[in-house]
Amino acid sequence: MSNLVWIELDAQAPDHNMNEIRKGVQRDVLFCAVVKSNAYGHGVRQVVPLLKNADWFAVNSLEEGLELREIGVKKPVLLLGHVPISQLHDAAKAELRLTVFNRETIAALSKIKAGGPQVRIHLKIETGTGRQGILPEQIPEYIREIQDADGVMLEGVSTHFANIEDTLNYDYSHRQLTTFKKALEDIQKMGENPPIIHTTCTAAAVLFPETHFSMIRAGIGVYGLWPSRETFLSATMREKSVPDLKPVLTWKTRAIQLKSLPEGSFVGYGCSYRTTRKTRVAVLPIGYADGYDRSLGNTAYVLVNGKRAPVIGRICMNLSMIDVTDIPKVTLENEVVILGRWGNEVISAETMAGWAQTINYEIVTRISPFLERKVVNSKDRAQG
Repeated sequence: MSNLVWIELDAQAPDHNMNEIRKGVQRDVLFCAVVKSNAYGHGVRQVVPLLKNADWFAVNSLEEGLELREIGVKKPVLLLGHVPISQLHDAAKAELRLTVFNRETIAALSKIKAGGPQVRIHLKIETGTGRQGILPEQIPEYIREIQDADGVMLEGVSTHFANIEDTLNYDYSHRQLTTFKKALEDIQKMGENPPIIHTTCTAAAVLFPETHFSMIRAGIGVYGLWPSRETFLSATMREKSVPDLKPVLTWKTRAIQLKSLPEGSFVGYGCSYRTTRKTRVAVLPIGYADGYDRSLGNTAYVLVNGKRAPVIGRICMNLSMIDVTDIPKVTLENEVVILGRWGNEVISAETMAGWAQTINYEIVTRISPFLERKVVNSKDRAQG
């Protein structure tokens, strides 16, 4: 990938955001920072060292968990996704915590660790999301399986909310929470009292203290992004302090060519844009291969010298074009902000998500992992 396109990460923002989320949480509740999918596109190797006050980390896959161990993470690491049976030995060897929702996983772990150190597992309960997790009526058979397994310890129990972000009606979330509490009671009746109980995403951490239990599991908020407009609105309507979340990421590039096109000129594939006046065009070395969505053509704008420059023509694989006719002093290799702030102008992940008709999660996680991530101090990126 070109070094003309890069990501800047605010060195202070991740820990700041985590502390802001903590404000509504009791002090004895653990904080698990979710850093799956390359830290939501931000760069896991760069972000994890910035989360000094995280108690735990969570990732999706075995490969991600091993990467955290490779970069020196000693804190507990929870795998949220499925680990192939053939690779459970690697997970156990790395002392990764495993989320379990298949009996085959328990049986295989028992064979691997018989007579050795215990593998700590977290049983996931299906309470209404319809994804990973065991049904409440399956709890007795799973608990018996765990109790009979050598070298397996039930350290945690979890669930995930289906409808807590994109709504102002939380009836369904409360039903899920009721189901989960009943499941906990059933587990305890069978003689198990796992110390780590976690159900809380960012939205639940901010809105519902009753979901916090012994550990919160926050992802999107750590990166300074709100889960949804509805979550922000709900937070502002409550008589509690609203977290002051600061976006961690700024996405930048440079102008690699400047040219003046006469009135009536077409720009880009498909001749989808035609100039209506003499137009000064800047060509940018960024395209959908970098994660800059093709749908942004003729829709988005970028920031140049603190001003908005419309994106004109279709987004190409490696190139985009912008109109800088009304922006003075634009030069070759002029810095351009794709996502982030320049002076008083801001392009947020939410704004870009609106243009692309998606969500802020997708905007940041789809940024190419091959682009350089640079950690900078807040004052160093104040320009843009």
